[in-house]
Amino acid sequence: MTTTARRFFVEGRVQGVFFRGSTQSKAAELGLSGYAINLADGRVEVLAAGTASAVAALAEWLQDGPPAARVLAVTEAPADPAEVLGSAGFRCG
Repeated sequence: MTTTARRFFVEGRVQGVFFRGSTQSKAAELGLSGYAINLADGRVEVLAAGTASAVAALAEWLQDGPPAARVLAVTEAPADPAEVLGSAGFRCG
């Protein structure tokens, strides 16, 4: 199985609305490794690694996020799977 990794920057009302915790739950459901962290500028950064189909499913979910969130934009970039190799599951920071 080939591991794919992508980094996402999610903008909008995404802090204080359980975005990171919901992302962690969705990522665990999809079998992904990585993290979701709040950034000082109000965005959430998500790094996800796993199968291409699972990463794509998370990318689609990030467009809306949890019910209280109001996602305005999601920017996506390639990432190195080695950034999450050896990490246990998906974490929130």
